[in-house]
Amino acid sequence: MKKRIVLLGPPASGKGTQADHISSAYAIPHVSTGALLRSESEKGTPLGREADMWTSKGQLVPDDLVVRIVSLWMAEHGQSFIFDGFPRTVRQAVYLDSALKALHSSLDLIVLLELPESEIRRRISDRLSCIKCGATFGATLHDLSAGDACPRCASPLVRRNDDNAEALDKRLEVFRNQTEPVIAYYEENFPKLLCRINAAHGSDEVFASLARNLVDA
Repeated sequence: MKKRIVLLGPPASGKGTQADHISSAYAIPHVSTGALLRSESEKGTPLGREADMWTSKGQLVPDDLVVRIVSLWMAEHGQSFIFDGFPRTVRQAVYLDSALKALHSSLDLIVLLELPESEIRRRISDRLSCIKCGATFGATLHDLSAGDACPRCASPLVRRNDDNAEALDKRLEVFRNQTEPVIAYYEENFPKLLCRINAAHGSDEVFASLARNLVDA
């Protein structure tokens, strides 16, 4: 069973949903770098204070600091993880490789969820998010509307402010400029670990494809 997994994909490709499915089915922790940064900040750790120096100015946290926080998490919680949308840059990918080598470990699987831009835009325009737990749902698929109760935690569902065409254009530009080079890096350096999955299929079908790749041949 593969237990060190990187999950990549464009906006609305279902990375968070599939990471949750894998985590529930196989007891592999779903790790969000954003959540780790917030946790360190709330605890007032040296790493958290260092991250605050950047975020308080509206700037991105440097790659090496992100990986230091991830490395700390791995040292404390073990080397079983699903990184959702991380690494976001080639520098982060290189830092992650080095951090894993220092722990005498390496990635087991790199999954790329592929989705056409037309479907990305359709999903974003139809998406609702929970204000509390952050879960996302397709309004049409799940027969939900803004203001309805979240099926997971019963908090209100809303349309996110950045779920609009202008914000999506910027997110797609970031994906093309930052994440696509990460995919190329993994294709060149770890081609046998990279698995491409068509994310346009239903969530259950995508998970079935993922599950087949999680089991060692």
